[in-house]
Amino acid sequence: MRYDIKDIKLAKKGRLRIEWADNNMPVLRLIRKRFEKEKPLKGVKVSACLHVTTETANLMNTLVSGGASCVLCASNPLSTQDDVSASLVKDFKIPVFAIKGESNKVYYQHIKSTLNLNPDITMDDGADLVSFLHSKRSNLIKNLIGGTEETTTGVIRLRSMEKNGVLKYPIIAVNDSKTKYFFDNRYGTGQSTIDGILRATNILLAGCKFVVCGYGWCGRGIASKAEGMGADVIICEVDPLKAIEAVMDGYRVMPIEQASKIGDVFVTATGDINVIGKEHFKFMKDGAIVCNSGHFNVEIDISGLEKSAKRKRKVREFVEEYTLKSGKRINLLAEGRLVNLSAAEGHPAMVMDMSFANQALSVEYLVRSVKNLEKKVYPVPEKIDCDIARLKLLSMGTKIDKLTFEQKKYLASWEMGT
Repeated sequence: MRYDIKDIKLAKKGRLRIEWADNNMPVLRLIRKRFEKEKPLKGVKVSACLHVTTETANLMNTLVSGGASCVLCASNPLSTQDDVSASLVKDFKIPVFAIKGESNKVYYQHIKSTLNLNPDITMDDGADLVSFLHSKRSNLIKNLIGGTEETTTGVIRLRSMEKNGVLKYPIIAVNDSKTKYFFDNRYGTGQSTIDGILRATNILLAGCKFVVCGYGWCGRGIASKAEGMGADVIICEVDPLKAIEAVMDGYRVMPIEQASKIGDVFVTATGDINVIGKEHFKFMKDGAIVCNSGHFNVEIDISGLEKSAKRKRKVREFVEEYTLKSGKRINLLAEGRLVNLSAAEGHPAMVMDMSFANQALSVEYLVRSVKNLEKKVYPVPEKIDCDIARLKLLSMGTKIDKLTFEQKKYLASWEMGT
């Protein structure tokens, strides 16, 4: 078995952490139990480009339990948990190509190695695997059944590919599942982003001016958690509807140029480029902290920061201090990469349980529906979404009401009014 990881000796620690996460992923366990009996993925080859975390390990184990052959690489150079990689290789016999801190060159070599499986299914987080496949390994596309995409940034890229007529096989947008983005993006990103900032800096959030760029589901979650810890939250937005929502949720809303003059901590979560740019750094306070929770490290203009600085030094793990020509210092966390996975452990297993249940069931759906799908980006089927919600409620010991026959009839009619 070929693989490329940091150190196989880390496997014991990784195995314990994978087991801990599995204890908090009851929905995925139920799916795995069924997969073990039915083997719906027998003979299916899956190339996965995901954050290599404890939760991802349990997803890989679930797919293998269903009969699939899997190979995994990282979807970000800084998001790999090296002990998890070691355990996947040693304990689960799943090839992994991922090392935390790998260079961009090695990152793409690992994607290439993952595709050497000649996959039937691709599983992506950010669409780098799909993009590489279309541009560098297009000869493999003819064998593909379909793929899945985990995150907002990847779905945006894939919809652009579909719109421009270059997407060559069907993809299910797992990110757009309600049991994914309502919970993973909001509660998962919210908590794990704050976790990453605190692990990297050990600052007190209470009383600080905390600027969130982007008020999508991830931004909402980050703002909510920061507010809960006593921060004075400021929102920067370009969408008037989201800006109104932020105002009505009780936050101050202002342009980034204005916020840059008063903020203590800045977090980007937009999926766009150069949200915080060279022109904003000069206004920031001495000691300002800047970080990103979007998928790619493009939201902060790092090149502009480098050019504005006369000196750079590493002051803590995951903290680089840039001293500007004015003498002010700007602290960049995790090289501008997603701080929740670079400086912390990513989303809690309890919320990734639903996200990866969507992944597992979407792969099963692709295998069963291969003849009926076009070269498009598809939503997760509503039935899968509802089934996952029901299973999650069941695992939490929560019961809900059911509509009576009379209520169903009323909702289906148009005759009855006041």
